[in-house]
Amino acid sequence: MPNYTLESSTVETLDGVNLMTRIFKPKQVKDNMVIVLVHQYSIMGGCQALMKGMASGLADKGYAAVTFDMRGAPIAGSAVDQIEQIIGYVSLGYPFGMMASILFGRHHKAILQSPKPKLFVMGTEDGFTSVKQLDNKLKSAAGHNETRLIEGAGHFEMEGPAFDAEMVKCILEFIASL
Repeated sequence: MPNYTLESSTVETLDGVNLMTRIFKPKQVKDNMVIVLVHQYSIMGGCQALMKGMASGLADKGYAAVTFDMRGAPIAGSAVDQIEQIIGYVSLGYPFGMMASILFGRHHKAILQSPKPKLFVMGTEDGFTSVKQLDNKLKSAAGHNETRLIEGAGHFEMEGPAFDAEMVKCILEFIASL
């Protein structure tokens, strides 16, 4: 039996698209913090269902978690400094490679310039960003930045059930450091 309740609703966008939202509410709240989980880019197969395992793991540990369908994950980097209540940012496999830089460069710039604490978790076999590319991007990043490398993991694997527990652990360790 889970230690959380689940609420679902839809949010209508300005252009009339309905996006599903789920809130994982812990039965025993550890902190009044809410963790917003953003899935990978929709065109690449991303959907909020990929976040269910992590969201439920976080809720089981006493943290409210929100998942929602969206149209593109890199935009989350641009939202961090726009919302005062956001106190930190965790990225799982953020695409910093050459092609992603062309497509999402303005979002890269926003998250890298944010003074808020950031954690970048990436698999060493990520097909979009090499470990060297990640290190090079973070050299110029503002604020406190941490990196966790998952040996042998590819870009899409970390959002799968095999890595849910490890991702929850990384997120909770980062929260504890804030």
